[in-house]
Amino acid sequence: MAQQRGYATYYAQKFNGTKTASGQRLDNNAFVCAHKTHPFGTKLQVKNLSTGKTVVVTVIDRGPFVKGYIIDLSQRAAHDLGIIKHGRAKVEVSPIGKKHKNNNKKKKSNDYSL
Repeated sequence: MAQQRGYATYYAQKFNGTKTASGQRLDNNAFVCAHKTHPFGTKLQVKNLSTGKTVVVTVIDRGPFVKGYIIDLSQRAAHDLGIIKHGRAKVEVSPIGKKHKNNNKKKKSNDYSL
């Protein structure tokens, strides 16, 4: 999945410590997030399009399920992006360190590349 643009929001404090869809408990002081489709454990770079600030978060939950919203952030990540005061921000989300599938057959041990 390539870059996405949309709105980010963040978890309310009342959700701190609750179980997420991955089974992991939400820690609002960690750099974690909810995303609809990226696999759990995926690292995402989130950029606040108004300020240019970026954070890297790990997907541990599913959501948000509101049209136009693409990611829910921990309070720590939202704070570092500068969105706590406004409650939401227009962001760009990009996967990082993603492995690409290689459909080429493995080379035999006697095959060499020049």
